[in-house]
Amino acid sequence: MSLISTLSLQEAKDSSAIENIITTHDDLYRSDSTAKLFVNVAAKEVHNYANALHYGFQQVKVHGLLINNDILHIQATIEENSAGFRKLPGTALKNDLTDATVYIPPQHADEIIALMTNLEHFINDDNLCDWDPLIKIAVIHHQFESIHPFYDGNGRTGRIINILYLVKQGLLKIPVLYLSRYINQNKSDYYRLLQTTRDTHNWQPWLMFMLEGVEQTAKQTVALIEGIKVTMQTFKQRIRSELPKIYTQDLLNNIFRHPYTKIDFVMVELNVSRITATRYLDELIGIELLEKRKIGRDNYYINTALYDLLSNVHKK
Repeated sequence: MSLISTLSLQEAKDSSAIENIITTHDDLYRSDSTAKLFVNVAAKEVHNYANALHYGFQQVKVHGLLINNDILHIQATIEENSAGFRKLPGTALKNDLTDATVYIPPQHADEIIALMTNLEHFINDDNLCDWDPLIKIAVIHHQFESIHPFYDGNGRTGRIINILYLVKQGLLKIPVLYLSRYINQNKSDYYRLLQTTRDTHNWQPWLMFMLEGVEQTAKQTVALIEGIKVTMQTFKQRIRSELPKIYTQDLLNNIFRHPYTKIDFVMVELNVSRITATRYLDELIGIELLEKRKIGRDNYYINTALYDLLSNVHKK
């Protein structure tokens, strides 16, 4: 679970960046969604995305379905409102540079509901067609983006649907695949291909773009997870051999769930006193597994090995 929490924040960060919601790793890790303490608005929005992804993952894991009620809840969590599907006309997608209208999605509430019901069936009924799930995910994403059912948060909701569909189909065990990173790196091609597919009905370039994205990011994600697992095992062995009196799996999970952990986090998650939590963290500093940094009024205990792994994946 610590890996899911840590890695889903990376997907959330990349997906939000596509919408020009930019936050740094420092701001992201210093924020605490459980206590609703955020360094800035951008960090809050990224944490909202991660929470929406977690909700969707739990629903798919329990029910084996991804239904419209779940999609509505995901978007509401991202945007912190319950406006639901669009009810009023007037939505148009425009070019950010020229402000020219490039696409007008369905305008009427009844049509939007009908299209989303159709998409819901396509997502959940494998008997409708025998396409490979990786082809279906590209079609699902294009259709969702073209319906554009919400006033806000369509892009981020659509990218969560990508991940959850792969979980539903058994291609992902945990909701982690840095597909948003690939889209962000190829943003102009992404938007261009979305529109040319609408205009020409030639699906092949769009399908190839999405397949390439899944292939690239799957390899990168596997490499990152393996790197984190190796690092966790190294930490585990060192703590057990050098600090056997303080070793617990909960402590190890804490410093990998929070690349920037705090005394308060350790107190809550390990159910220990402030004195004990401080001692644990100071002893981990003593064997150079953590680095202490004071930012503002708060002391953070940074897992630099984990931080470097997470930061460097964005540079590859």
